[in-house]
Amino acid sequence: MGHGSRVTGKSLYLLLVPCSWHLFFNLPYFRDKFRAVFQVKDSPHRIALAFALGVFMGISPLLGLHYVGGFFFAWLFRLNKLVTLIGVSVNNPWTIVPISTFSVWLGAKMIGIKQVLPEVDWKSITLTSIVSRFTDMDNFIILVKQIMPLLSAFFVGSFVVCIISAIASYFIMQILVARYRKPRDAS
Repeated sequence: MGHGSRVTGKSLYLLLVPCSWHLFFNLPYFRDKFRAVFQVKDSPHRIALAFALGVFMGISPLLGLHYVGGFFFAWLFRLNKLVTLIGVSVNNPWTIVPISTFSVWLGAKMIGIKQVLPEVDWKSITLTSIVSRFTDMDNFIILVKQIMPLLSAFFVGSFVVCIISAIASYFIMQILVARYRKPRDAS
């Protein structure tokens, strides 16, 4: 291995800086960005509404459309797009697994599904069997039928969780914005 290909702490840091990974562990950065939300030139009601809309879209079962949907609805309702996108970001790589797992569990309980996932014969799983599930239409239809309880539970549970989370986040954000602005408005 040549001298130029050695990975050092500094080179690793320089690699991660463009990806902004270091920002996830920088609490003052997050504190400042969160304060920026409170300083948006809008009423506490509209800021909370934009954030709640973002939370709703972020937790919705429309995987892959969270940011696009949040931006679209913020534009449609003339809400602050930045605040909405911050709300969408509640569902992120660190939270998607617990949120989705809870949503599937809740959805399964609500619609009475006892077994969400089909029984799996782990010994028979090979690359060929996996590929055949997606290339052969009959096998693909069987696969879809097998995972339909999972998808049903996910959609029902996610919809309930996103409604409850959006309502809760509206009130929490409205209180936080009002409290943050109170000392500044008085002076």
